[in-house]
Amino acid sequence: MSRPVFAEALLERVRQARGALEAALESEDVYAVAVAQDELDDAVRVARQLGVDVEEDETEAEEG
Repeated sequence: MSRPVFAEALLERVRQARGALEAALESEDVYAVAVAQDELDDAVRVARQLGVDVEEDETEAEEG
């Protein structure tokens, strides 16, 4: 079953935020980590408020 376009956009925002956080952690840039963590928190919060399951997307990414 395909997801609505807005749900895919929200999930892409979460994926990008997770990637940015991972890159910031690897670079050991404290400021970049804080900014990336804030973006990830915001993206996850918005997705959850709109009923988009971000954990399901994470599981699919690990399987695929």
